[in-house]
Amino acid sequence: MRLMFAAVTAWLTAILPLARAQDAWPQRPVTIVVPFQAGGSADLLARILQQHMQADLGTPFVVENRSGAGGSVGTAYVAKAPNDGYTLLLGTLSGNVINQYIYGHLPYDAERDFQPISLLVHLPNLLVVNRQVPVHTVAELIDYLKSNDGKLNYGSSGIGTSSHLSVVMFMLATGTHLTHVPFRSTVDELNSMINGSVQLAIDSMTTLWPQAESGMVRALAVTSEHRVPSAPDLPTIGETLKGFSVEGWQGLFAPAGTPRPIVTKIAAEVNRVFGEPDVVAMLRKVGGEPAPMSPDEFAAFIAAERPKWREVVKASGVHID
Repeated sequence: MRLMFAAVTAWLTAILPLARAQDAWPQRPVTIVVPFQAGGSADLLARILQQHMQADLGTPFVVENRSGAGGSVGTAYVAKAPNDGYTLLLGTLSGNVINQYIYGHLPYDAERDFQPISLLVHLPNLLVVNRQVPVHTVAELIDYLKSNDGKLNYGSSGIGTSSHLSVVMFMLATGTHLTHVPFRSTVDELNSMINGSVQLAIDSMTTLWPQAESGMVRALAVTSEHRVPSAPDLPTIGETLKGFSVEGWQGLFAPAGTPRPIVTKIAAEVNRVFGEPDVVAMLRKVGGEPAPMSPDEFAAFIAAERPKWREVVKASGVHID
């Protein structure tokens, strides 16, 4: 009996401080790593979380941009971080799903190394062209690309991103060819398009739509299955290319093994932030659709995404050793 009492006492001595630490999270600054440069849609979402969560929880939240390799650099950094809830990842479709099928040697395992917390938002991409390209519809663009086959450049926010594969899918569907020019961020890609170095891009609507509205680039269509309420006059690519549809998404992750009470607490905060009317209105204005989920729902969502994008990458022939 004494031995049993001693064992229980030792167990309680070990577990109670950990439980108290989990209940008290956060007790120090929390870092949200964005695997792309500042100014893109992932950075925007991270800063929304930063602003609202630190105000609600009374602890500083810091956004840290670690870009490179289509999101793999920052994603790998979080995979190796302590699983204590103080380093989070603003994860993307590319870094947490697509890259595992493109890169032969990733410095992390997308399925093993992360704990899904919550989906944040669905993001349609926007097809835009440099204003010097003499087209105003998807049909005109296809004709122009066929008559200038291989002569135009397209930009992306990195190899393996949805902006890269969206154009690959477009080329496969239309039988056209363009030269890929990858950048470290959507902002760099956009600046290059404005100065004429690239002529076309299909990238996050949250970043490109304000530039299209201001006349910096010309928007032709969205990649979603249905038209976007914030731009009802803008057609979908699928209205010209039957069956063409692709949407990106972004979500919040923690390193695998992060205690469940912390994960649950963060997920509840995400649900609160992305349900606030001002956040919902701001994201919908640029085509985003807030979609917070429970950790288990988000894990199931990602599991369903993997086979779909595995087939897209296989069809594209894109592979990097």
